Amino acid sequence: MSAWPISFDDVLRARQRITPHLEPTPLRQYTSLDAAVGAGIHVLVKHENLNPTGAFKVRNGLSAIGALTLEDKKRGVVTASTGNHGQGVAYAGKLLGVPVAVCVPMGNNPEKNEAMRGFGAELVEEGKDYDEALEVAQRLVHERGMHLVHGTNDKDVVAGAATLALEILEQAASLDAMVIAVGGGSQAVGAMTVARRLMPGLKVYAVQAQGAAAAHDSWHAKKPVEVPAADTFAEGLATRKPYEMTLPALIEGLTGFVTVSDGELAEAMRILLRTTHTLVEGAGAAGLAGLLKLRDQLAGKTVAIILSGANIDTTTLRRVLNGQI
Repeated sequence: MSAWPISFDDVLRARQRITPHLEPTPLRQYTSLDAAVGAGIHVLVKHENLNPTGAFKVRNGLSAIGALTLEDKKRGVVTASTGNHGQGVAYAGKLLGVPVAVCVPMGNNPEKNEAMRGFGAELVEEGKDYDEALEVAQRLVHERGMHLVHGTNDKDVVAGAATLALEILEQAASLDAMVIAVGGGSQAVGAMTVARRLMPGLKVYAVQAQGAAAAHDSWHAKKPVEVPAADTFAEGLATRKPYEMTLPALIEGLTGFVTVSDGELAEAMRILLRTTHTLVEGAGAAGLAGLLKLRDQLAGKTVAIILSGANIDTTTLRRVLNGQI
């Protein structure tokens, strides 16, 4: 397989599928956030947390379901998710009239579960984490004949994620770098795909949770590395293994890759709430947490971060605001 799972033309086609259902999200700059980051860095904030599902993955769902054949739509789709991808697929299924089942791990974020059900999805609660929930989804493909929409290993999903970077490059007057959270890697690979065509000099950095660092460790080893557990409150980053569709491009294209602690993610959430007055979940704050870690390398630059999601449950949010994480 080529290191690049999608082309720029794939991104343009994904945008055609998405545009009738989704408005572009804002790209904003906050003086108070620039001051909090320091080092003369100008921070551009892409507000994917303002999407209808509260996360960027609605793009992925609309792109993937919109690309299905009529026969696949009739069969229905199944996916595995800890929440945001499942909400995106469920939302797209409701809009496009396609039945959706979402496999989630036991003990998953209850508010994300409620949202997925609210968009009409059947919820299947089984497995200890995302990777085990994915095995359940694959079982349902065989048992029910449903079409699997994988959260990462799906060309149309990655192309959907790339549309947010396409918007950033169209909205930004100038840009030197992006710092992007990696769970599966669709955002980062999408951004690099768009940058290769529109802004070849753009540097893309990735950030992952220390407690779920499979992609980070794989990038540094230049080969797939699986970790025994995904231990982070940022469930959008909680994967134990890298993905075959995105890892080669991450290895080839990223300028750098860092990890951040749960404490650093929580502090980034608090900074964003104070400076942008919008809510983000742990994974949604990873771009800022990574930027703070890369501050010396990016001094004086204009850097985009993506507030990729806002779907944090109230119990975890209370712990973050009380400084308990």
